[in-house]
Amino acid sequence: MKDQGENTKKTTVKPKRQKTSSKVEEVPDDVREIVVEKRSGFNTLEVIIIMIIAILFGALIGSAVTYSREKQKSSTGLEMISDDLEEFVDTYHNILDNYYLELDQDELLNAGIKGMIEYLNDSHSTYMDAAESEAFNEQVEGSYVGIGAEMTLLNDTVKISYLFDGSPAGKAGIQVGDIIQQVDGTDIQGKALSDISALIKGTKGTTVKITVTRGEETLDFVVVRDKVELTSVTSKVFERNNQKIGYLDIDIFASNTSKQFKTELEKLEKESIDRLIIDVRDNPGGHLTQVSEMLAMILKKGDILYQIETKGIKEPTYDWTKEQRDYEIAVLINHASASASEILASALNEIKGSEIIGITSYGKGTVQKAFELKSGATIKYTTQKWLTPKGNWIDGVGVKPTVEVELDDAYYENPTDEMDNQLQKAIEILANK
Repeated sequence: MKDQGENTKKTTVKPKRQKTSSKVEEVPDDVREIVVEKRSGFNTLEVIIIMIIAILFGALIGSAVTYSREKQKSSTGLEMISDDLEEFVDTYHNILDNYYLELDQDELLNAGIKGMIEYLNDSHSTYMDAAESEAFNEQVEGSYVGIGAEMTLLNDTVKISYLFDGSPAGKAGIQVGDIIQQVDGTDIQGKALSDISALIKGTKGTTVKITVTRGEETLDFVVVRDKVELTSVTSKVFERNNQKIGYLDIDIFASNTSKQFKTELEKLEKESIDRLIIDVRDNPGGHLTQVSEMLAMILKKGDILYQIETKGIKEPTYDWTKEQRDYEIAVLINHASASASEILASALNEIKGSEIIGITSYGKGTVQKAFELKSGATIKYTTQKWLTPKGNWIDGVGVKPTVEVELDDAYYENPTDEMDNQLQKAIEILANK
């Protein structure tokens, strides 16, 4: 899921992703991770310790640092850090108290936390401020509070490009193609999509007035903000050689994706499909639990879905359900298929023998934990490796297709299913099995 509103750089992702262009509530360019744990709210001591360690890393990169885990209770009831780190607390306070320019305490603390994360030198370990965290959470949780519309920004014109089914915006009368002029009386001309998003967002049940132009008319719509569920799975059926081939397109592994996957899969099965294509092209990853639940719907009980390696110790994750699908499955991947997408593709290939069609995937074989700070910021850092069922680590290598097919450039000129040669190859292979 990418925000293309202010980015005119040519993209290599499927045009089916481009149809939604820019979501009103912006999201990071890529998730490319598996979030396996999230905890809200560090206490004061934890925040201080994080800051201290960050400063320590920044000042003593490459040095071995040890400290006592023993703590003492202060008269205030807070645990005090060991003497080894006390000077760093003093440094923090001395800078705040004595630096010749005014400093923002929160920004200084955030800089310390960023320093710790940057020290890890891991592109998948990151610090996100409150605004970035909110956008990230919307993406991986699969829902947000807003008006349920997507928009594009081109030449300072902000246009509604898509409305979610049953969206608050649609209910209020807003239509695709409407050009937004004002939000609650504020002129949005020249503003970035992120700024417009901030104006539109709010608390569930509150209202926002959207002023648009439609042709020669100027119209005002009062929209009641509500929770909007993002659609991450869509389906359709193709027929070839008297075979019904189901197709499931998965955009991301959000917290509601396995539920949507089950709904769409059962819908296809009611249409008596004989084969299935799962499309994870341009899917950057998401929640480990979601891909686990989806694989468990397909593979048989006792099959290994993947393995997790923690400090050299490998632990397989097995299918725990009685659900099983026996029909042939093919998986579509490309360079932007990452993490959970690669788990799904490798498991179906190694356990079920499914064909993988497309080009080599991104190659992300690590697992992150995400922790939300009281400030609203989030830190994520790598804690484990994941391995395929047979124990292969694809990090930096990717999942290689069993049938390599580059997407024809002609598809970008005419983005239809018929012109999608990767999809057509998958249909051809399944129809002749």
